[in-house]
Amino acid sequence: MHPTVPSTPPWYRQVGRSQWKAFFAAWIGYLLDGFDFVLITLVLTEISDDFHLDTVQAASLVSAAFITRWLGGALLGALGDRFGRKLSMVVSILLYSLGTFACGLAWDYTSLFVARLAIGMGMAGEYSASATYVMESWPVRMRNRASGFLISGYSVGTVVAAEVYKWVVPSLGWRWMFYIGLVPIVVALWMRRALPEAADWKESVAGEEERPNPFRPLFATRARALTNIVLAVAATVSLFAVFTPLGEGLVPVLSVVAGLALVAFAVQLGGRRAWLLYVSMMVTVFFAFLYSWPIQALLPTYLKTDLGYAPGQVTDVLYYAGFGTMAGCWLAGFVGDWIGTKKAYAFTLLASLVFVFPVFAVENNLLLLGLLLFVLQATSFGISGLLPRYIGGHFPTRIRAAALGFTYNVGALGGAVAPVLGARLASGMDLGQSLAILTFAGTMIVVLLVGLDVPGRLARFQDPDAPADHLVHEAGDASGEARAAAG
Repeated sequence: MHPTVPSTPPWYRQVGRSQWKAFFAAWIGYLLDGFDFVLITLVLTEISDDFHLDTVQAASLVSAAFITRWLGGALLGALGDRFGRKLSMVVSILLYSLGTFACGLAWDYTSLFVARLAIGMGMAGEYSASATYVMESWPVRMRNRASGFLISGYSVGTVVAAEVYKWVVPSLGWRWMFYIGLVPIVVALWMRRALPEAADWKESVAGEEERPNPFRPLFATRARALTNIVLAVAATVSLFAVFTPLGEGLVPVLSVVAGLALVAFAVQLGGRRAWLLYVSMMVTVFFAFLYSWPIQALLPTYLKTDLGYAPGQVTDVLYYAGFGTMAGCWLAGFVGDWIGTKKAYAFTLLASLVFVFPVFAVENNLLLLGLLLFVLQATSFGISGLLPRYIGGHFPTRIRAAALGFTYNVGALGGAVAPVLGARLASGMDLGQSLAILTFAGTMIVVLLVGLDVPGRLARFQDPDAPADHLVHEAGDASGEARAAAG
């Protein structure tokens, strides 16, 4: 008689009840992220008509939320490292809600641009806090799934925004899109009120007498503190000028000033053993945004202007794109846990290149365009569901939220550059052609950076003893598995 081998429960039952609760509370925050970013792209034409904006000014409203992301990601990430992921999540979404409400009250281009800056700071903190919270709460062997499933909330938000736009804007106007956006924020705050702290942070940091201070290198001496305050002001003012008419004629110089200031922060935060990791991760994320955000930001404009689609048709196309991204995030999670984060990332992006130019060759066949966009977004933008897992694995728990928040959100400036660059390229060619070229070129660069493990190799070059993946090899992972099994 053979002994009975206990059956392994399905993966979703290996995730405890409190871990699922943590996931859904964070997931709603990502839904808000997707809702807002597609919201601003959907109403760009209406806002442009009301405020008499040209194409570049309108595109800069998308870019505005990226300008302050580096600061919000760093500050709110450091808050999460020092006082816990949960507090950082709550503060981030409160800041986000204030910016959303202010967008609805905006009276001109400048006031709307400033409101978008506030949204950018809150959004940056939301990304770093929620991503680290969920990954540090879920079982180690399922952290790619935690990352991919979490980011799928973004694509759900895009679909919801497209549906709301179709019913609200024609009858009530574009401002009501922002007022309605406050509803899920209230839900998210209610869900987060009683969450437990992230298990990894609680075990590694909460009991320490001296809490982490990721910014300590920036204020080691009075002279250094003063220098870094000047650098922060220079970076923020330069970025503001770059994406507004204020910097007209000086964009190249201002871009260099902002870039050098942000690299200086990265070098100090990384220190002698990790500054190359910080800089290379920023570059990788920059190109990840540069390949994905031309389509995210300007697809509705392309559909309405170049193809002449009506609002209902635009909504239909965005459904395909949104559901494709969502499916891609889910797929990324499973494939990442199966073959590894970096392989899943690089191979899926390679597959996406087949669909880039065909998407912009279709004109009068809405179904075919939708299907191509579904596959492109699943293999291209959907794979970015692994970005939190990919970045977070390079940094230890003590500094993970601040490091992820800073490197990701500095890199996110690629998303600020993408729509403006797409609009400028479109002045010399069709908008669809410019979007295809940017997407293809940016994707190839990310495939090389991730596939060749450039950030990881540089990290091990500076610090040969650094773990290849902190989210797997750090102390306490075994207890994390035990917690998952116990549920």
